[in-house]
Amino acid sequence: MKKKLGVLLAVVWIAVWVWRGFADRVSPEVVFMSLQGERIRLGDLRGHPVLVSFWASDCRACVEEMPELAALHRDYAGRGFKLIAVAMRYDLPNHVVELSRAARLPYGVALDPLGEIAAAFGGVELVPNHFLLDPQGRVALHKLGRMAAGELCPLIEPMLGEN
Repeated sequence: MKKKLGVLLAVVWIAVWVWRGFADRVSPEVVFMSLQGERIRLGDLRGHPVLVSFWASDCRACVEEMPELAALHRDYAGRGFKLIAVAMRYDLPNHVVELSRAARLPYGVALDPLGEIAAAFGGVELVPNHFLLDPQGRVALHKLGRMAAGELCPLIEPMLGEN
């Protein structure tokens, strides 16, 4: 029992530490280069809720969540929601392109070959890793692990009214 309580307290402490470390922080000023060659400056997306999702083509959870993220994008893109998936620096560009095409991802996919974007978001190393930014560019949610659209909808809906 003591061991379970200790593990639970450690998990709660880590969750609070992660939340305090990212919640209400202003997002870094980064520029994404999409697979289509589009240059996207994060600061230009202010006024919109934005999900920055770090992933890798060899990450099973990342691939499994793609249909939900695609549906989330389709549901909210017309109302101002933006989604940018950032492939990790170790991911081979041809794998990223092939998977993005095969999955028919409707949202922007960017490469991060030098790891600069991951570093700007606090040194992202593990995936999937998500940052939901509010319209003012503050980190409203940081989640390491698979994201379910149902977790995001209640957070995104009120932000759409701020556009």
